[in-house]
Amino acid sequence: MQRIDKLYNDLVSRLKDQMTSEDEQLLSKAFEYAKDKHAHQLRKDNTPFVGHPLAVAHLVADLGLDIESILAAILHDCIEDTDASHEEISHVFGNTVADLVDGVTKLTRVQYTSKEEEQMENLRKMFMAMAKDIRVILIKICDRVHNIRTMEYQSERKQLEKSLETLEIYAPIAHRLGMQRMKWEMEDLSIKYLDPFAFEEIEKELQHLEKTKQVFMQKTQGTIQKRLKQANIQGEVYGRIKHTYSIYRKVYVQNRNMSEIFDLYAFRVIVDDIASCYNVLGVIHDLYTPVLGRFKDYIGTPKPNLYQSLHTTVIGSEGIPFEVQIRTWDMHHTAEYGVAAHWKYKQGIQKSQNQQEEGFAWVRRLLENQQDTDAEEYVRTLKVDLFADEVFVFTPNGDVINLPFGATPIDFAYNIHSAVGNSMIAAKVNGRIVTFDYPLKSGEIVEVVTGKNARGPSRDWMEIAKSNQARNKIRQWFKKEKREENIAHGRSMFEADIRHLNISLQAVMDDAILPRVLRKTGFGSLDEMYAAIGYGGTSAQKCANRVREELIHQNRLQTEKKEVKEIKEVKQDQQIVDAGVVVQAGKKKTSQSGILVEGMTDCMVKFAKCCTPVPGDDIIGFITKGYGVSVHRMDCPNTNPYHMGKQGKDRWVQVEWDMESKHSYKTALELTAKDRDNLALDVATILSTAKLKVLTLVANSMPDGYAKINIVLEVKDNEDLVLVMKKLNQISDVYEVSRVSG
Repeated sequence: MQRIDKLYNDLVSRLKDQMTSEDEQLLSKAFEYAKDKHAHQLRKDNTPFVGHPLAVAHLVADLGLDIESILAAILHDCIEDTDASHEEISHVFGNTVADLVDGVTKLTRVQYTSKEEEQMENLRKMFMAMAKDIRVILIKICDRVHNIRTMEYQSERKQLEKSLETLEIYAPIAHRLGMQRMKWEMEDLSIKYLDPFAFEEIEKELQHLEKTKQVFMQKTQGTIQKRLKQANIQGEVYGRIKHTYSIYRKVYVQNRNMSEIFDLYAFRVIVDDIASCYNVLGVIHDLYTPVLGRFKDYIGTPKPNLYQSLHTTVIGSEGIPFEVQIRTWDMHHTAEYGVAAHWKYKQGIQKSQNQQEEGFAWVRRLLENQQDTDAEEYVRTLKVDLFADEVFVFTPNGDVINLPFGATPIDFAYNIHSAVGNSMIAAKVNGRIVTFDYPLKSGEIVEVVTGKNARGPSRDWMEIAKSNQARNKIRQWFKKEKREENIAHGRSMFEADIRHLNISLQAVMDDAILPRVLRKTGFGSLDEMYAAIGYGGTSAQKCANRVREELIHQNRLQTEKKEVKEIKEVKQDQQIVDAGVVVQAGKKKTSQSGILVEGMTDCMVKFAKCCTPVPGDDIIGFITKGYGVSVHRMDCPNTNPYHMGKQGKDRWVQVEWDMESKHSYKTALELTAKDRDNLALDVATILSTAKLKVLTLVANSMPDGYAKINIVLEVKDNEDLVLVMKKLNQISDVYEVSRVSG
């Protein structure tokens, strides 16, 4: 406990100048309270658990937050991991601290019908807490930073899960809040676990450049400092190397060489006022040759996360390109700590109410956008709304509107107001009429033309809109205005999908099937389900799949006795002889195929080409005539009990993966993307870095500007497959990566 006491004493020392005697007493009480509650808990590295909340409190103190935030950081795991309650913490430390702790605490584990629903609920709670008090997410980010720093003690699976969540959720939120230092650290540590091979390669390359890098950066820094002094400009110059994840994205995702990264080296010039920023820009452009198209003025047009700086890329005398960022000290503090640099809690939350309302309207939008939205779609599109690259466009009055990259006039109209989007009849960009699917570019002036007799949005707009906000508002309009039309449209879509799965409508209406399907999809009646499909609240495919799953389940219950009887007959004389399948019973050994058929290892087995299962998938076997047991994924359309006739339904057998097998398994993926140069090369690069054996890679350009790439590769298990699919999804212009099924 000596290390824990030292960690606490260090915290007291660094806060000494900003705490009252009452604050210091509360801090001591919080430490003792947390130490007592976590007394019998250890972290994965066998250190006392209370060391984690203390480390988080140090990070919160680094942000300059108030004593309430630091108390909440120390107590943040008490409600979740101990018998402490909100009421008890409120009584001892005050209601504000208790609310902060409750906001940071994750949801109690409840049963969700899917992983996406669980994730959506956790995100929803987090965004609600953020909307009430932004300190919640600041503490949560500090918590995640310390967790990712100590991820080496977790299992490999936990490392991958937490790193992916950090990269997809927490690092982008830190970016939106302007917390660049923590964002960079989370990104670098996440990619260390997600792609250790690439991480190590970049680190080695940077070490190789170390000597050259130091000489170049010292020389350049000295040259700029000297010229500023000659121009009577007071300023500090700092040099840095681009952080690892940023290099990773350009080298491994965009398939560029290190020499092609213009901002591998970057310098910051920090001055006292805005006028000096523009004077420094003139000095830099006089010293070095500017690269055309690489200048950005974020002082005149700040980013939504409050970031301000001048950015310019120049080429030095050595022919090495580098970036120069020019800002004031206030801007620098904001760039490092984001919103935390501006949130004056000691002056009271109410005094910042207007700033909070304006600065965090996006949090409210995220809460609004989840209404009437399918959980899978919400989680999938969340990253587009919150985390995608942005474009900045102007209203005719000169107001700046930020939208996700690729946004259209439809997104712009609904960003202004629902009524504007619903009554839009035309759109103008820079004074010229454009189509509704026109991709907006930064700096353009957008004008929406509305009409009193407008008929409302078209269903096609759901496909054209890029932001979840716009799609949600279109969905709300159809839900309210077109119920009968939605029911008819939804029924048509649903029936088409079940026909595609070779399921009759009569089977859906069965009294044993329909109530269970409605319960699983969350609807009270068929009309409600049809209406939701019609306005886009859920997908016909998802509902049809629920029907198929329920039919399979019911069929298995009905035929279980028959299967047991058949298997007993087949095992007669310690042999299985059925339709060309021969199994010699005996002492259990590792299966040559990696599959156990009814617990036995020597069956003749083949893997179905229609769905290419891999370990980790739920599977089932079908006894074929003369070719052994064909192994399918449970979600394969060919496992439909109505697909093979009465005789076929009796030939399903239970199979499972032999966990002792070390085989690699062939599986197939289909990638859909916007067609562009080097797309196949980018895909091949990702597959190469994943160290997986690629059997085939076939790319086809489609007439509509899309491209499809079919990949057959070998993986050890489902975790390998999920990881490579995540990496492929991160490639620029890729829309979807899916497994081939049926």
